[in-house]
Amino acid sequence: MKLQRITLLAITLGFTGSFGLAQAPENPPAEKKSLAPSGAKDPFAGSSEKDSARAEAYYNYTMGHIYEQQYEVSSNPDYATKAIEAYKKAYALDPKSPVIGERLAEMYWKAQRTREAENEAKDILKRDPNDVQSRRLLGRIYLRSLGDVNAGSGQSETANKAIEQFREINRLDPADTESALWLARLYRLKNEHDKSEKVLRGILKTDPDNEQAVEQLTQLLMDEGKSEEAVALLEGITVHSPTPVLLDLLGDAYTQAHDLPKAETAYRKAAEMDPSELSHQRGLGQTLLSEEKYAEALKVYQKLSDSMPDDSDVYLRIAQIYRELHQLDKAEENLMKARQYAPGSLEVMYNEGMLYESQGRYDDAIRVLTDAVTGIKGQSATMPSRRRSLAILYQQLGQLYRENQNYQAAIYTFEELGHLGDEEDRRARMMIMDTYRAAKDLAKALQTGKEAMAKYPADPGIRTSYALLLGENGQTDDAVKILRAQLHGDTSDRDTYLNIAQVYERGRHYKEAEESARAAEVLPGQPRDNEMVWFLLGAIYERQKFYDKAEEQFKKVLAVNPKNAPVLNYYGYMLGDLGIRLDEAQSLVERALKEEPYNGGYLDSLGWIYFKENRTADAETTLRKALTRESHDPTIHAHLGDVYAKLGRADLAAAEWEKSLAEWHRSLPGDLESDKVAELEKKLSQSKHRVAQKSATSDTKP
Repeated sequence: MKLQRITLLAITLGFTGSFGLAQAPENPPAEKKSLAPSGAKDPFAGSSEKDSARAEAYYNYTMGHIYEQQYEVSSNPDYATKAIEAYKKAYALDPKSPVIGERLAEMYWKAQRTREAENEAKDILKRDPNDVQSRRLLGRIYLRSLGDVNAGSGQSETANKAIEQFREINRLDPADTESALWLARLYRLKNEHDKSEKVLRGILKTDPDNEQAVEQLTQLLMDEGKSEEAVALLEGITVHSPTPVLLDLLGDAYTQAHDLPKAETAYRKAAEMDPSELSHQRGLGQTLLSEEKYAEALKVYQKLSDSMPDDSDVYLRIAQIYRELHQLDKAEENLMKARQYAPGSLEVMYNEGMLYESQGRYDDAIRVLTDAVTGIKGQSATMPSRRRSLAILYQQLGQLYRENQNYQAAIYTFEELGHLGDEEDRRARMMIMDTYRAAKDLAKALQTGKEAMAKYPADPGIRTSYALLLGENGQTDDAVKILRAQLHGDTSDRDTYLNIAQVYERGRHYKEAEESARAAEVLPGQPRDNEMVWFLLGAIYERQKFYDKAEEQFKKVLAVNPKNAPVLNYYGYMLGDLGIRLDEAQSLVERALKEEPYNGGYLDSLGWIYFKENRTADAETTLRKALTRESHDPTIHAHLGDVYAKLGRADLAAAEWEKSLAEWHRSLPGDLESDKVAELEKKLSQSKHRVAQKSATSDTKP
């Protein structure tokens, strides 16, 4: 008891002092008692009653403070009620005290009696609109209320009220940097970026090294895509006042500006200055991953996993690295850890599906993504992320069905994608066009394209997809007309010129195809921007049997991207089909398969090279594996038929050639190769002739 009384006395004395300061006027009048005229009424008469009232106010205030502390410790609502009653008694005895009013308003807020808290603060401001402390209190009330208000008109109204208070604080007390920072945040919340930037630059004008202002302004600039301005701001400060936080932000800005080497340097410096802050290591790891420095990135994330053994994102990144390194078992092991710590995570499930696809486990991939779709569809339709998540999943699931040649399921899935909204509907229609094309149903593909053009006549993606279909149908001039209307006279024309070149190539107009590809090649850009240009030029030359020119173009691609799988395969197949440099041809195709181990076209190339090397057993095994991926490819069937013919299995050879011929007759006009069809018909005719001769010989024997 003695200790409690001493504590209570100390608190009382402390708050008495506070009140004395709060209530004392700025220039207290001098003592005049000695100057009072004789017989005049004593100005201090009755002071004992005032002192008693003030003492009682102090007592109730102190008791309110004690109850408030007990409420904070215990969360017992009885203490909140007692604190409010004590503050109200104190306020009734001393209604002009802003300190008591502020504590009462604060206690109302803590007790979740928001309206009363707001009203008390407003009452104080009615008496003194320039009371900065009361405006700070009201501003804090609105800030806290923002967290309890759903996005929409309610949140906007609360944000406006908070802005009003912090704007007044900024006017009354320009030196209050913390309130100015809150004002900038609120403007940013309202997407009033110009006002936010003005406040932040005002802070930096008087305090150029204010880290929080720099941080906010940097994030604001990056939100607006002004990465170069963000870089300039941060470089100017970090050159003389580097801090881990600012260096980390500099790394973010460099990343947005696509300057990954400088981003890596900034993150490394941040991590060196503050090794305990793991976000710097995360930034470094992600940058190394983006730079395809997989070994270094793996070391960073493995170190992070030691410090954060239950962080699913770390294991997810490790899994991605192992997938890029083609160590799929280790990738799966880490994905399972990621799923353990984040069950139901969309990103984890998405990557799990992609891993199964890389392993050729298409049924497992489809199962995982289907489960993910079911989980997301079960969420509330009002969740902001639901639509975006479903769009990602439907697109990937549909592509999986298409790659697995389940075209009807793919079309259904893309239709579900289209039901999400206009943006998704546009994308879905393009994918449905491509799916019908893959199924060799050009009539339905064109019909889908016409319907899409009618609904979205100005959409460049729809127009391009439809034009390419017209090109497939041999309507070259119509296709080119649509595509040329999309030329803008800038670097964005690269893709359009490539599409025009592709249409001409499919129509066997090789001169025009080359001219269009060259028009794309001369546009400004980085060497890697021309990968597709050189690939297409190589294909154009190869079609015309200009093999040296084709090889020159393929080498250009591989010089800037040695892992370009389509070029590695095309180049290797060309050499193998010519029967030259077979070791080199095999190496090129094997490199392509390292990137895409289950690609049916690449497996066919390798099987054909084995055939050219007289490795017929390997050729048969590889080609049969290719057919499990591309069962309707006429070239693979023809190659397998040739292998069987070489093995003396004429019946199997004829069966494969028949399948090949049937598939050629189902081919799109742009895919049909008449010389190969003629060659197949000749082989089948000769095969039937030999069978007939053999049968006749057997019949003439006694």
